[in-house]
Amino acid sequence: MYLAYSVLTFVAFVAVSPYFVYQAVRYQKYIGSLRQRLGLLPIAFNVDGEPSIWMHAVSVGEVLMARALAADLKTRYPHLRLFLSTTTITGQQVARRNLQHVDGTFYFPFDWTFIVRRTLALVKPQLFVMVETEIWPNLLRACRAAGVKTAVVNGRISQRSYPRYRLIRPFFRRVLADVDRFGMESEQSARRLIALGADPRRITVTGSLKFDSLERPGARAHGRTRERVLRFFRVAPGRTVLVAGSTMRGEELVVLRAFAAVKQTQPGALCVIAPRQPERFGEVVQLARDAGFVTARRTELPIDAEPRADVVVLDSIGELAQVYQIATAVFVGGSLAEFGGHNILEPAICGKPIVFGPHMQNFSEIAAAFVSNGAAIQVPSERDFDEAIAALVTDPVRRARLGAAARALVEANRGARDRTLAIIAELLPLPGRPMVRPFRVVH
Repeated sequence: MYLAYSVLTFVAFVAVSPYFVYQAVRYQKYIGSLRQRLGLLPIAFNVDGEPSIWMHAVSVGEVLMARALAADLKTRYPHLRLFLSTTTITGQQVARRNLQHVDGTFYFPFDWTFIVRRTLALVKPQLFVMVETEIWPNLLRACRAAGVKTAVVNGRISQRSYPRYRLIRPFFRRVLADVDRFGMESEQSARRLIALGADPRRITVTGSLKFDSLERPGARAHGRTRERVLRFFRVAPGRTVLVAGSTMRGEELVVLRAFAAVKQTQPGALCVIAPRQPERFGEVVQLARDAGFVTARRTELPIDAEPRADVVVLDSIGELAQVYQIATAVFVGGSLAEFGGHNILEPAICGKPIVFGPHMQNFSEIAAAFVSNGAAIQVPSERDFDEAIAALVTDPVRRARLGAAARALVEANRGARDRTLAIIAELLPLPGRPMVRPFRVVH
């Protein structure tokens, strides 16, 4: 089975390689990361061969969740180095800028046996931690053979991904046996994992690290604020600001149409659009200009001044969470188009009224909790989206009620960090402390 998996992944890599070549030529992506993806890390990366904890976070969202654990891991295990790998370039950029407690970052290796063995030999982990359900069969098998403990934290089996896992259940069950502990974000995800063949005795429902990873507005990092970006948005009191975060292709036109309706009654309104994919920044700028709006990129704005544009495209990485603070209303993308939705917690901690579409499969439990608690608005269609935005920008009482409920829901759901650290302590016991065994799912 493992040989078949390796062959299939190699064939898939060859099949999609023209796309990666195109991305490399046009956007300069992947070129600088290829050596690391082949397991060829710089010699100085861990030159003394010190033991470590290796955390893997695919992209920006997972990196921010890893941040919730990094400081505690360094405090609890000062004798171990802490390394973080990412899959995406944006994740790598955010990790280097925001995870001060990490000793080094690198790109995740291709999951072929000879490559992962080479990476393990240099990183020398005593524990490998996967943020969310990042299951890599050859790496996990190599960890088991090398005696490296493994854990999934904030594990999630979404409604959208569950049918795909079921198609390969016999193989998936063998792979899951190589994971020592699973910290799942919800009981529903835990039940799905058990149905796929995981041992219930290895599963703990910890809650979601997404709540613990959120920094309250105004939080400072090593003596400096993370909110420097707000100096580019010195918005006058009373100016309506619509922030559309993590938008996908097809959604920007819907946002711009709704914004045009807002401009008819509030001519000074501002719209900030943050496309999910950096390579689409230029495309979205052109869409806004074609729609007749004065449009600017965030990187073109003067500091300590109010944007004079109608639309600002956030063509930067890692700034969206702070920009939510200036919003009158927020749309979280990937939800009107069928992409499964994106994280709604960042605007929630800012106390902002949130609107999202019908396609929230990747965050179904969080979305349902927000809607049922009156902490967000879910619209079934594009027309309903237009109406929801128009109503919110003219109703300050409802905005305040939604925002307060959203912030309260975030605060009520913190606590996953301590439960996750307890799981890790089972695998790497803390010297001189009694072992704490967290609650497990029992079926």
